[in-house]
Amino acid sequence: MAESQTARPSGAVETEEVFQTLSNQRRRFVVHALEQDGSMEIGDMARRIAGWEYQKDPEAVSSAERRRVYNSLQQVHLPKMDENGLVDYDSRSGLVSATGDLADLRLYLEVVPGNDIPWSTYYLLLGAFGALFATATLLNVFGFGAVPDAVGALTTGVLLVASAAVHTYVTRTRELGVEGPPPEVDEG
Repeated sequence: MAESQTARPSGAVETEEVFQTLSNQRRRFVVHALEQDGSMEIGDMARRIAGWEYQKDPEAVSSAERRRVYNSLQQVHLPKMDENGLVDYDSRSGLVSATGDLADLRLYLEVVPGNDIPWSTYYLLLGAFGALFATATLLNVFGFGAVPDAVGALTTGVLLVASAAVHTYVTRTRELGVEGPPPEVDEG
């Protein structure tokens, strides 16, 4: 742990600090790496992050690329994350470890690409569709009264279960800390 850090109870990370941390791609990459491994030596972390940034195998990263990442991690990002209680960074040994508060950052993340809608909006629309379908069936609008109640209920249930399955899959593939590179790294 850095010498200047004052002890703070677990769970005391402020929302502003979380958003400040997550606003920087390199710090998001630190979160991703530590969610995968728990703790790492800063040199190994710099090589892995440089690989993600330069979109190449970590072993193919040049010493200059690795050094640029290493220097910014050592001088800026890790001390800041240590100060905020998200990592334990021992500058003498070069060891970086995740804290319990680091896992809490997942609550703040929902990676929504530019052409997608947030899942909360999707479920709102799905609920509205279900309500309109039920209302049309009850009021016999456009011949929906002929639809048996069981078919309407089954259709709504299947749509909800299918949506939840897709949501679960998409969320897991966009989550920090899952195997492979961070979700924002384009592997194409």
